[in-house]
Amino acid sequence: MNIKRSIVLRVRLAFLIVALIAGAILFKIVRLQFVEGEKWTAKAESANFKYRQVSATRGNIYAADGSLLATSLPFYRVVLDPTVAKTNVFNEGIDQLSGLLADFYKDRSKASYKKMITDAKSNGKRYLILNRKQIGYQDMQMMSTWPIFNKGRMGGGVIFEKVEKRYRPFNSLASRTVGFLNEDRYGAGIEYSFNDYLEGKNGQAMFQKIAGGYWKPVFNAEDIKPEDGYDVHTTLDVNIQDVAESALYRQLMEKDAAFGTVIVMEVATGKIKALANLQKNKNGRGYSESYNYAIGDQGLTEPGSTFKLMSMLALLEEGKVNLNDAVDTGDGVFQFYDRKMTDAKTGGYGRISVREIFEKSSNIGISKLVDQSFGHNPKKFMSYIEKAGLDKPLDFQLKGEGVPYFKKPGEKNWYGTTLPWMSIGYETKLTPLHTLTLYNAVANNGKMVKPMIVESIAKGNYVQKSFQTEVLRKSIASEKTIKQLQELLEGVVKNGTAKNVHNDQYKIAGKTGTAQKLEEGRYTRRYYTSFVGYFPADNPKYSAIVVIDSPKGFNAYGGDISAPVFKEIADKIHAQDLRLNKKTPADVYLAQQTSDFPYIQAGKVDELQLICNKFGISNHANGVNEGYVRSKSMDRSIQWQANQTESPVVPDVSGLPLRDALYVLENKGLRVIYQGKGRVKNQSISPGSPVQQNHVINLILG
Repeated sequence: MNIKRSIVLRVRLAFLIVALIAGAILFKIVRLQFVEGEKWTAKAESANFKYRQVSATRGNIYAADGSLLATSLPFYRVVLDPTVAKTNVFNEGIDQLSGLLADFYKDRSKASYKKMITDAKSNGKRYLILNRKQIGYQDMQMMSTWPIFNKGRMGGGVIFEKVEKRYRPFNSLASRTVGFLNEDRYGAGIEYSFNDYLEGKNGQAMFQKIAGGYWKPVFNAEDIKPEDGYDVHTTLDVNIQDVAESALYRQLMEKDAAFGTVIVMEVATGKIKALANLQKNKNGRGYSESYNYAIGDQGLTEPGSTFKLMSMLALLEEGKVNLNDAVDTGDGVFQFYDRKMTDAKTGGYGRISVREIFEKSSNIGISKLVDQSFGHNPKKFMSYIEKAGLDKPLDFQLKGEGVPYFKKPGEKNWYGTTLPWMSIGYETKLTPLHTLTLYNAVANNGKMVKPMIVESIAKGNYVQKSFQTEVLRKSIASEKTIKQLQELLEGVVKNGTAKNVHNDQYKIAGKTGTAQKLEEGRYTRRYYTSFVGYFPADNPKYSAIVVIDSPKGFNAYGGDISAPVFKEIADKIHAQDLRLNKKTPADVYLAQQTSDFPYIQAGKVDELQLICNKFGISNHANGVNEGYVRSKSMDRSIQWQANQTESPVVPDVSGLPLRDALYVLENKGLRVIYQGKGRVKNQSISPGSPVQQNHVINLILG
């Protein structure tokens, strides 16, 4: 009996405990639902719904002619909420949609896509990534017409999630100059320096967190739309940039050099048309742009003999020398205090004029003149450097500009040998951009302009900010001194260390530079070679500097290494810039024609023969029965001469109508830009030049 009562008591106790727990749960449910409902609903919404950043579209970067250097292209990830589409819409379109997805992505079968989407709909999954591969805008437009997708986001549940990627149409061209910006907002070049304009203002939109940790955009009237970034319009010329990079790359490869840089600038405006920097890759094979040596700290180095222009400026301004004065440079070795200075020529130059000292780049000659004129007052020499503005940064538009280094008289590191060695470009440091700015001022008749690489910041037709040519110094020297410096620079090319770049088509003026590399406090047998100058010398339009560091092989001098690169760049710019060419083939042809004879230049032989025969003009094919020909008048008749348009070089299209010129040139793989009307008067790439695919050729019609 006691056992029975004990069991009943335990059962009743257990029932009572269960009842109490059930009552507590019921009480809690009622409290959560009706008393604390609003509180927990708000928390749930705050956890699952959130305003998130919507990135603005980054602005474009353009070359001077409007060519795109960098742009943001929209790519899309395709996501589907299969619960949105109505049952009849879903059932009617799922088979065809699955087949289209399988054909497009080629990673699953039609049946696999159908099962994936159908299962997601059955399970109430509201965020299904169909494929992680990103698609372009055209593909997105095409997919928008597919079954179910064509009902849009609200009717079909399709979501095209936008992802922007930075794209460079010209690939690696000017890559370091165009630059980059990483996730930590650090970078280089234009992308970094002008990021405040390019990045725009980000917006905000409501997103819902769903299964898998994904955030799905939710339409909300309070969304803040992003403001797209401004476009940056540069001064760069893609054709000149291409020419500069190609010429530099070939010489670096041939000489197995460490790095090289080229800057090409318009003399009058300071607009930089090309800025190339190539450094040997870490694996030792090939070159790429990884640092801007033209303007950066790592580009600061002893300039060598190109600095002798500054020394001559000071000497001429001081009135201490005449270009025809004779100076004894001795046997090629001269003692300054406890150090010996040598000339490049074994045995020395002996007694030569000041003009020859500069043309032959005699270290001893320049140093003796500077030491004699300024040794007692080196501050006077430094004052000319300061007047030219070489001792300060140029405040260039790109961040990371190197600061010039000059010793100062009176300081602990100023020795008796400092001035002689400084006069020939040692014991001081300049960037290539600083050196070019000095030479550009001489080409510009003394006016020093600030180099610029960005012309304007704009959005559509609205210009937010524009940059004009800024004059840094109205004149760095007297008119007489500038004229003498121009003579000296022309003499270097005509008679001196850069005779190998002299040509009869146009004049080049410039100076070679070769500086021994200082490593661990000692000068080595490695060299920093350079050539800086301008062209055409009689009416300067472009200035340029070429620097090649540590070339290997014999004759590692500026005249042998850097000057030929300058010449190649100058030749191609001169050929492409139609305004620099005074006589055109068409002008020559017209001069050969008599005033009363029909004016016929070139075209297809069958068409020209038909026209001439129709009008009774005597003409002779001379065995040419097809293709393009040129004409030559002889004895009151026209002689047709074959125009070899099929040969693997750039053909002569002068005289051809635009239609024929386009046909011939585009079949060669060239991109044609033309201006004017009528027949071709001139072409930017000389006939007979090697054809390079996708190069631009400019045509002038008239």
